[in-house]
Amino acid sequence: MEKKVLNFIRNMPKVELHLHLDGSLDVDYIKKKYNLTDKDIKDKMIADEKCQNLNDYLTKFDFPIEIMQTKEELESAVYNLLVRLKSQNVIYVEIRFAPQFHTKKGLSQEEVVKTVINAKEKVNIKSNFILCIMRGNDNEKANYETVEVAKKYLNKGVCALDLAGAEAIFKTYKYEKIFKYIKDNNIPFTIHAGEADGVDSIKSAIEFGAKRIGHGVRAIEDNELVEQIKKKNIVLEVCPTSNIQTCICGDYASHPISKLYFSGVKTTINTDNMTVSNTTLEKEYLMLIENTNLTINDIVNMNFNSINAAFISNDEKDELTKKIQEYKMEGEN
Repeated sequence: MEKKVLNFIRNMPKVELHLHLDGSLDVDYIKKKYNLTDKDIKDKMIADEKCQNLNDYLTKFDFPIEIMQTKEELESAVYNLLVRLKSQNVIYVEIRFAPQFHTKKGLSQEEVVKTVINAKEKVNIKSNFILCIMRGNDNEKANYETVEVAKKYLNKGVCALDLAGAEAIFKTYKYEKIFKYIKDNNIPFTIHAGEADGVDSIKSAIEFGAKRIGHGVRAIEDNELVEQIKKKNIVLEVCPTSNIQTCICGDYASHPISKLYFSGVKTTINTDNMTVSNTTLEKEYLMLIENTNLTINDIVNMNFNSINAAFISNDEKDELTKKIQEYKMEGEN
């Protein structure tokens, strides 16, 4: 790839909507603090290029969650992540995580959320948190507690809720009740769907009122669903490398993002997990440009899609849009 293209991608302002905190820990910090080798890091935190399935991929979250049980570790995770994102010219990010996973040493969910909000204020990059409720057994109480915390800190560092976890095992439709409660309380939300599970999971998310879908790439299997997504202006938070690792598709060339994008679906490009997937937004952009018919202009357009879909005010969206427009104009000169 020519140097001009590389430099344009590297320096362009970027927006990330789908990024998991516990999947994006700073490797250098973890190695030093816990005296780990490169092999230890690979075994504990980085997924194989091809996993058996999503559940296999999710095992790489066990160690990060195990250590992220104190205010110190939560603060470090957020701070180090935001510093790295700023160095990559990310101008806005929505970081998601499940507060209920970080209460094993006595912190309440609210204390967890207050800690990460305080940490984000220490880095000069625009950011918000999406709190995840989790698929699983016997955690309904914890999920409702997450909703209440999100309600309390909405527009104060928290911007939305999400449903995450093993979607093929714990079907989306089973969470209708809690999403009715979320909607009744006017809390924005996105839902992981159409990744490990098929089109039915996306249909359930749409029925709940989701305006954004985490992944959602298996919509390509149903033409009528694609048309519905377009008609309702639903945005897909696409994570190409992660999808390849979890065997949703074979490689970048066969990934459905370009087909969805050119059909008129509002797609966005995201990393999912910078550490677990060993990636950055720059890498995602470059791999798509090299292996699909997407161009730099398409990548820029998908950043505009990200801004328009972000859980922020219109004034904030205008500010971010201006930054990318100004950069694009400079790049054309």
